[in-house]
Amino acid sequence: MDTNNDIYRRIHFAVMAIESGARKLGISGKEMHDRLSKQGLIRNRLIKRYEELHTQSLDWVAEDISETLLNWDAEQGQDFSN
Repeated sequence: MDTNNDIYRRIHFAVMAIESGARKLGISGKEMHDRLSKQGLIRNRLIKRYEELHTQSLDWVAEDISETLLNWDAEQGQDFSN
């Protein structure tokens, strides 16, 4: 059973990862959030894998989520490059 504290930690972690990933890709936090949401990666990668991911450095998580997003975008035939 999730406690309110556990839910807060998972959401806080996801926000930190989204913002860090956005900086790594040179995009806004909103764009990163929207793109991750479109692919279901916030819930399926950041929230569901919290126990595994939160033990890593924030830089590692930012790199992981950025790379995952770019791979998903490529599979869907989407190009967000400038």
